[in-house]
Amino acid sequence: MSLRFLTAGESHGPALVGIIEGIPSGLALDAATLLAQARRRKLGFGRGNRQNIETDEIRIVGGVRRGVTIGSPIALYLENKDHVRWAEIMRVDAPENDAPAARQVHVPRPGHADRIGGIKYAREDLRDVLERASARETAMRVALGTVARALLAELGVTLSSRVLRIGRAVDETPWRDVPPDEIDASPVRALDPAAAAAMVREIENAKAAGDSLGGVFEVVARGVPLALGSYAQWDRRLEGEVAKTFMALNAIKGVEIGLGFGAAAVRGSEAHDEYEPGGDTPTRYRSNRAGGIEGGMSTGQPIVVRAAMKPIATLMQPLDSVDLRTGEATRAHVERSDTCAVPAAAVIGESLLALVLADAILDKFGGDSLGELRERVAAWEKTARAR
Repeated sequence: MSLRFLTAGESHGPALVGIIEGIPSGLALDAATLLAQARRRKLGFGRGNRQNIETDEIRIVGGVRRGVTIGSPIALYLENKDHVRWAEIMRVDAPENDAPAARQVHVPRPGHADRIGGIKYAREDLRDVLERASARETAMRVALGTVARALLAELGVTLSSRVLRIGRAVDETPWRDVPPDEIDASPVRALDPAAAAAMVREIENAKAAGDSLGGVFEVVARGVPLALGSYAQWDRRLEGEVAKTFMALNAIKGVEIGLGFGAAAVRGSEAHDEYEPGGDTPTRYRSNRAGGIEGGMSTGQPIVVRAAMKPIATLMQPLDSVDLRTGEATRAHVERSDTCAVPAAAVIGESLLALVLADAILDKFGGDSLGELRERVAAWEKTARAR
């Protein structure tokens, strides 16, 4: 692995922190770039009040000097503004007396990490689990992904996303390239206004019922160099890294690339991408059913990833559960939450794909400075496109 990153921090703790290692020197990076993507993560009809509390301004505290990366690990810091109301509950140091912490949680939510996390780490107060398992952590993953995204932009790689489904409402519009702010202007980040309106109604109805909704989103990367990844070993296949990274996002239960599960319902003649003479290249593809990855390697076509997000596990009309202190049946714990976060998950998906592709590019081409990396990528593209 050429790119490494870690995050730390709890949802209502003092801050989220992150570190990313392997970014070449010479990449322009500032807080405004990070903030722009952080604000996009807050988009989408169905979000909760937390988005109005947090500003998500990110401080760069290492690895950047005078506006450019210097080759050392990049450290980021994101203050949780809501922590001021949780300072005593989430205090780091031991209290002076033995008084129990407020707002303890002993009733797990079906579908959440609460119960199994409490068993795994031997925590009686499930708040020790849910604070870290919260999707609030993705604010830092987006920040780290924005660093990777800035590197990709220097190499001509662009990323975009949209929502395809929320509940029963589906946007069947074929992908078309539109300015990012056009998709972001949609309340649910869908291309078709009629489908977007139907999605909003789905969310409104779920909220009125104290319920939640999931859906499907799509992320597209364009300008990806040829032959990232490899078929030579199972753990070097590019789609494996993509799937792992997306499946590691909160609430994601399915990932597909290109036709994905749809390829199981058609014949081979309808599943594969035929070749034809390419004019300026010896061959080109007639279609992109493979979604930009074949045999574990990038084909140079757009990489198309879709992910299925389950409904959020916190319901305002909670499901049945058990009080772990008494063993008695009760209703599940209720924690402040969104009704639907699929539009935000699509934006997060852009950052996740950016991290995977930046790592794959650095693995193939190396380079300690941006100039060195640019030269290697350009030389390879010139050679590869002639084959």
